[in-house]
Amino acid sequence: MTATLLSLDDGITCLSLAPELGGSIVNWSVTATGQALLRPSDQQALDAATPRRLACYPLVPWSNRIAGGGFAGPDGWFDLAANSPSDPLPIHGSAWQQPWQVSAQSATEIVLQLDSQLPFAYRAMQRFRLHGGRLDIELQVTHLDERAAWHGLGWHPYFPRTPHTHLRAVAKQVWLCDRNRLSTELAVLPAAWNFEQSRHLPTQQVDNAFSGWSGECQITQEDAGYQLDCCSDSPYYLLYCPTEQNFFCFEPVTHPVNAHHLPDRPGLSLLRHGQSASLHFGLQYRPLSHGC
Repeated sequence: MTATLLSLDDGITCLSLAPELGGSIVNWSVTATGQALLRPSDQQALDAATPRRLACYPLVPWSNRIAGGGFAGPDGWFDLAANSPSDPLPIHGSAWQQPWQVSAQSATEIVLQLDSQLPFAYRAMQRFRLHGGRLDIELQVTHLDERAAWHGLGWHPYFPRTPHTHLRAVAKQVWLCDRNRLSTELAVLPAAWNFEQSRHLPTQQVDNAFSGWSGECQITQEDAGYQLDCCSDSPYYLLYCPTEQNFFCFEPVTHPVNAHHLPDRPGLSLLRHGQSASLHFGLQYRPLSHGC
């Protein structure tokens, strides 16, 4: 399948989207230089026809993994099957594996929509705005099933990683995980995972949800000469730092991993027919000025 690409360009940065590939971002880069601000996607990545090879994809109607073969709602049980050959558990919802439709497009904005029946009926919307080197994304889900269900939202952006990449993202606690990478308990931040001050990314693998996030984040790429100032209205982020890879993932999400089976279902929204939930993610590109 040849993906149809849509684009926005504000004169400072340019954005390309592939609606048919899970409503994903293909590239976001500096217009004048081509400098990649998210992990760059080439033709080979597009030909792979999976959002996991692209720059960013939406997480609807949940983020990360769910154990137990599904989850319970007030009106009954929802069965979930594994949906990725690389993971034994259902992961990242269903929106990333379905084609989205273009519902609106202008010089500064693109709106995508998905009407899904998996794993229950819902409508998802993404609104992308580009202005002054700032990318704003709005994600909304509206529950359309007759049975109420728990919803969670997020994005899965891939950022370039070099030995000079720094991250600042203030959080209060971290969810520890078991061998299946499912959340087990909240814990005090280890020193190596405390990003109150801008610091290098950990050398050991991290794949954990952080709680009590301030909603602000700075990603500094010193060698590439820019910084991203990010913000979200979510109290959680998931940090994925694989070893020996040229990317890392900083994911604004509404809930920790496997929240459907944690006490009080932290961060999830119980939606009945016609009710909605939303999430915002903003990224501002800032060139670094170097004095002489």
